[in-house]
Amino acid sequence: MPPQQPAEPSAEPAETPFLDLLATGAPAEDFERAVLRARAAGASAERLAALEHAKLLALRVRTELEGRRRREAELSALYETAHDLAGLRDLDAVLRAIVQRARSLLGTETAYMTLNDPIEGDTYMRVTDGSVSARFQQLRLGMGEGLGGLVAQTARPYVTDSYFDDPRFQHTRAIDTGVRDEGLVAILGVPLKLGSGVIGVLFAADRRVRVFDHAEIALLSAHAAHAAVAIDTANLLAETRKAMTELEAANEIIRDRSGVIERASDIHDRLAELVLRGGGVQDVTAAVTEVLDGTVEFTDAERVPAEALERCSRADGHAVRDGDDWVAAVRSGSEVLGALVLRGHPRLDPVDQRTLERAAMVTSLLLLARRTAGEAEQRVRGELLDDLLEAPDRDPRLLRERAARVAADLDVPHVVLAARIEDPSCEGGGGPGPVAGDGAGRSGGPGVPAGPEGAGATARQRLWSAASHLAATRHGLAAARDAGVVLLLPLDQGGGGDQGGGEPGQAARRAARQLGAAVQAPVTVGASAPVPAPAAAPAAVAAAYAQARRCREALRVLGRAGQGAAAEDFGFLGLLLADGRDVDGFVRRTLGEVADYDARRGTDLLRTLRAYFDSGMSPARTKDALHVHVNTVAQRLDRIGRLLGPDWQSPSRALEIQLALRLHELSAALGD
Repeated sequence: MPPQQPAEPSAEPAETPFLDLLATGAPAEDFERAVLRARAAGASAERLAALEHAKLLALRVRTELEGRRRREAELSALYETAHDLAGLRDLDAVLRAIVQRARSLLGTETAYMTLNDPIEGDTYMRVTDGSVSARFQQLRLGMGEGLGGLVAQTARPYVTDSYFDDPRFQHTRAIDTGVRDEGLVAILGVPLKLGSGVIGVLFAADRRVRVFDHAEIALLSAHAAHAAVAIDTANLLAETRKAMTELEAANEIIRDRSGVIERASDIHDRLAELVLRGGGVQDVTAAVTEVLDGTVEFTDAERVPAEALERCSRADGHAVRDGDDWVAAVRSGSEVLGALVLRGHPRLDPVDQRTLERAAMVTSLLLLARRTAGEAEQRVRGELLDDLLEAPDRDPRLLRERAARVAADLDVPHVVLAARIEDPSCEGGGGPGPVAGDGAGRSGGPGVPAGPEGAGATARQRLWSAASHLAATRHGLAAARDAGVVLLLPLDQGGGGDQGGGEPGQAARRAARQLGAAVQAPVTVGASAPVPAPAAAPAAVAAAYAQARRCREALRVLGRAGQGAAAEDFGFLGLLLADGRDVDGFVRRTLGEVADYDARRGTDLLRTLRAYFDSGMSPARTKDALHVHVNTVAQRLDRIGRLLGPDWQSPSRALEIQLALRLHELSAALGD
């Protein structure tokens, strides 16, 4: 009996199972399973051949369908990209969107863009997405260097599946280090082209080996084409905005131009009014500041850059630019009184420049008028002080009336200061000569020193001007005298405020600093003891001036020229310099801290101090004299050092302390 043949499957067409698989989108391995099942079921050779043929056709159809779906997705993505880019107006936003979309389209770990720099002749990293390396984000590539440089130079896409193993492009240390820091391996770069030119390169990269196929290269290239157009559009829009801004600025200038003439006329009228009503420099600067777009300040000649003043001179008085400022010299003939400086206005049109120059001219007129009035006031102050020094029999009532005219109050405590500039050019022979006057050292005019013309006279004139200014601001008096100046200034009764100090020594030191800064040379100042009420006792002023001169000369002899001091600042020498011989004050200034400590604590520091000096400053002999332990002596001396200061055992201090101890004991004995 012949073997039984297997049952033939149903006579359905061979394509049927594959059509079902195509319809459901089954994977490729399911198509192979259909043939395997038929072979297992014992299908005939003809049936198997038909199924194999149908399978191949179905796989081809499947591949074609997948390609169409992928192209449809890519086209959709490109359309969305073009739509998104078309809606962007800011260049930075456009560039970020391009790079982010490129990374999304190709599904890479990072994407980035370089743009060409026509000035430097290279390309630089502009935008990155997915980057983690700061070095990579700051790369610059020369034309032809690295994969990106090759793309920018040739205007063609380049791809590498292993960057460091690819010899087709030039490797450099800087680029390779940046790529290695970022960890990139596979890189695809396509040019950003506008017409025939390349403006940059768009990249997609992975940190693993990857093969970019032709479809991916074409997709990124198409995206780059859209991106280049978007970049160009954004640049054109930015340029258009800039042009519109410039046009608006030009229109604004045209509109402002109509107001320039009005402003010039207005400032002319206001400056003329200032001159007529006797306004000040601050009024001028305020008026010009209001008219011009900036801040106008009056600056002394010493503070104006010499180069700017020189250019003003060469410009025949016209304002000149100094950095972002404008400088207009304020002159009286060849003398420079200062300058008007316009700040915050680097661009100045001719009309506004002329306004600044006219303001400088008005300022010079006001300064000259103020100088004339000031010289008259200085003359009044000098004459009044001269009368106090030389005519002690003047009527106090008349002295008070004359003082009131210059805002001085001669019924409050004052200090007399004798000041001298320490300038070798002011000296001659054995010492300074007298100023012009009546032969007694009195000034003969408003601070104009006598003597030979030259540097010495100029220095004394500067000192006189500075002293007059100080007296005017302090409601005091000043006069040129004995190759120097003498000042009568009120003492601050508040105890050392900014008005000059509550002590004569403090007033002298402050005056030395102020006058020295004004004349730019050392000035030595001696101070008298306080004069309680100069108007009530004019003779006390002359005695105080003599004392102040002695203090001034003592400073010079002691090598302390350029400083200020009163008699109380010289220690025991002050007893010789002062008229009152203030012994108690000297003892108090020298030993007061120690005496107070003994009174508060019941200690015996003063006796220890006397025994220490009597024992030749030997602690061992001191402990024998006091009948105490040497450690007790050491502890007491340490306490004395803290109260008197670390230099209390220096020769000069030790001498003062011993003298004060003797005077203290003498006073105590006389008191008993």
